[in-house]
Amino acid sequence: MSGPPRLFDRAQHRRRLNRAAKRYAGFLKRRAAEDIVERLEAVRRDFPIAVDIGARDGAFAQALAASDAAAKVGLLVETDLAEAMLAGRSGVRLAADEERLPFAPQSLDLVVSSLALHWTNDLVGALIQIRQALKPDGLFIGAILGGATLTELRTALTEAELELCGGAGPRVSPFADAYDAAGLLQRAGFTLPVADVDRVRVRYDHALALMADLRAMGETSVLVEGAGRPLTRALVARAAELYAERFAQTDGRIPATFEILTLTGWSPHESQPQPLRPGSAKARLADALGTTEESAGEKAGG
Repeated sequence: MSGPPRLFDRAQHRRRLNRAAKRYAGFLKRRAAEDIVERLEAVRRDFPIAVDIGARDGAFAQALAASDAAAKVGLLVETDLAEAMLAGRSGVRLAADEERLPFAPQSLDLVVSSLALHWTNDLVGALIQIRQALKPDGLFIGAILGGATLTELRTALTEAELELCGGAGPRVSPFADAYDAAGLLQRAGFTLPVADVDRVRVRYDHALALMADLRAMGETSVLVEGAGRPLTRALVARAAELYAERFAQTDGRIPATFEILTLTGWSPHESQPQPLRPGSAKARLADALGTTEESAGEKAGG
């Protein structure tokens, strides 16, 4: 049986994360991590064993330590694909691939992940592994980049490559669609799925500054399909020109859109609310609406 398509070069992604570790600029990571912590504050539950998948610079641990939710979390294990991201700080840390998680079934109470899982070749498969690692009624909260991310850069690169090369290949990674986010959780077997969208617009002096930020976050494309087509200086320069022409604001600065999808789901448990069986309703809809119920064979007013 064939597996999921190989979209990303995971080895290259690890190398880029390791290179970015010393100068990691994770402003989006902090935003997503702080949002996850706010959601935990609203949950009336303790989590003795928690895992942060794709911890990067420890943004979630830092946000958690400064919040009221800190008392709810016992042991926090930080994992990352890149070993260098975990260096230099205390706590339990583990180098681990998000596509092959090392946790035993039903061993965790809480799993969080902020802006790491969108680099997996099989996102649903990764979510299934997370659900299997959670104890019954365990909680998952994860943030991934959504489909509207970097639309401006995608447009500029495509137009530049069409103009200079006569054709265009993918230059920006494909991201999950906001409309399908909750469905990803359902396909992975989570219950009570919820998906929220946070669109962030960041302004830069120049497209090159945006690209530098993406490198510092380890978020540059590692698409397998793009291999062998170098991003030349001429292509980058023309893309920067087109970016400014298409999107520059009145002060000359350019916007960059990032879409953060936050997914929340629970591992199944018998105590959770269950949908009613067909025909088990104890009140009639007609009574609630104050109307007269008619059979399908009767004509209105007959």
